[in-house]
Amino acid sequence: MAKIKIKQIGSPIRRPADQKKILIGLGLGKMHRVVELEDTAEVRGAIKKLPHMVQVVEG
Repeated sequence: MAKIKIKQIGSPIRRPADQKKILIGLGLGKMHRVVELEDTAEVRGAIKKLPHMVQVVEG
């Protein structure tokens, strides 16, 4: 299955608890951390809920 790299670009400080939980679920939580996950509909949905905090890294 295809992989996708996600980088955290926004701080979880002063964010709602549900957004913090989504970050933790993606394996993020600290600034500029990059994780590589399976490219599934669930992961894409989590990215769409946090467009101001994460970005998809090319490559």
